[in-house]
Amino acid sequence: MTGTLLTAVVALLALAWLASCAEAGLAVITSFRAEEAQRSGRRGAARLAVVAADPTRYLNLALLLRVASEMAAAVLVAYGSLKWFGSAWPGLTVAFGIMVLLSFVAVGVSPRTIGRQHPLATTTLAAYVLVPLGRVLGPLTQSLILLGNALTPGKGFRRGPFASEAELRAMVDLAERESLIEDEERRMVHSVFELGDTLVREVMVPRTDLVSIDRRKTLRQGLTLALRSGFSRIPVTGESDDDIVGIAYLKDLARKVHVSREAEGELVETVMRPATFVPDTKNAGDLLREMQRDHIHVAIVIDEYGGTAGLVTIEDILEEIVGEITDEYDTELPPVERLDEGAHRVTARLDLGALGELYGLRLDDEDVETVGGLLAKALGRVPIAGASAVVDVSREQADNRRAGPPLAGLRLTAESAAGRRNRIDRVLVEPVQAEEPEAEPEG
Repeated sequence: MTGTLLTAVVALLALAWLASCAEAGLAVITSFRAEEAQRSGRRGAARLAVVAADPTRYLNLALLLRVASEMAAAVLVAYGSLKWFGSAWPGLTVAFGIMVLLSFVAVGVSPRTIGRQHPLATTTLAAYVLVPLGRVLGPLTQSLILLGNALTPGKGFRRGPFASEAELRAMVDLAERESLIEDEERRMVHSVFELGDTLVREVMVPRTDLVSIDRRKTLRQGLTLALRSGFSRIPVTGESDDDIVGIAYLKDLARKVHVSREAEGELVETVMRPATFVPDTKNAGDLLREMQRDHIHVAIVIDEYGGTAGLVTIEDILEEIVGEITDEYDTELPPVERLDEGAHRVTARLDLGALGELYGLRLDDEDVETVGGLLAKALGRVPIAGASAVVDVSREQADNRRAGPPLAGLRLTAESAAGRRNRIDRVLVEPVQAEEPEAEPEG
């Protein structure tokens, strides 16, 4: 190779090296770090802030610059090798070997390592090249992305696939493996990404679990329901449970009754607030931002037919990121606690089969699987603390009971609510003895 040709190859590889450094640095640099560099008076921080403000654009440009430089260097090396050897195959073979070595070491490993180790310095240096080139080659880069999307099956990425969510997830996993962040923090970051793909219907409280009040009920009845259920916001229904007309707030009920005891007889609809309605297909992340913006704590979810599907609160969405939110009164209790006279205190989530085993019965139901579900079905509504119902035992089950006196049924009583949603977590189960048939008089 001549001196001029060798100089051109070295210059092109240096440009590819810088572009590769920029790619690695842009993957970890943030606008916050760029602003911090500006505040500290770092040289070139102004250009770095421009790059950090639109990293995808300059990442695409760095990729184009690296590919173009590598290809040009490969052409020049092939040209020089052909002239040196004077024969096609030996020259091309040597050129191929040289470029594989240079591309892997000088453009692949070395600059990416430096870019990740010193992202601020390398990105600041690259910004001196990328910012001016962005004004000239920006439209060309975007045109090439559009061409690539047109040739790719399916829907492409408008700004290019080079700064993908998958890469960010991989970086978070790497940071956890290197002990830079805790495992819980890694899970939380992944949850933030997943929130963008979560629909409201996946986080809402379904309508079957809603505690509501009729608009024609009195303020005293509303206050009693709020205190017994533990909910501070209760949907108000109109013609049916599917017709939500507003939201009753405990503080509004208490304020009205506290100001005037005579107000206890007024209707709940006089103090209810307007309800916010959202479709069940709405993105949970978008809804969270809207609820923060509009200072809304609770929204009614409607399905595709306009019926009430459930209710969603800010806490329901936040739980998708931080996990289950509980209060200081929640404690871990045993699933079954034996009491006197054959009674048991069980969790609401206890399987019906396990409940049946306690009394030598075979309990099954087509509609529900847990004790809490069985109580709700017997009541015909969502149970609150103190609600009670008797579940009848069939004559066949009573006769086949393995031990003890015959049973007529089981009395289920909701005892306590727990958790942020105030769901019933403990149920008192008491056997109801069957009445002994009266003996027929002799003679």
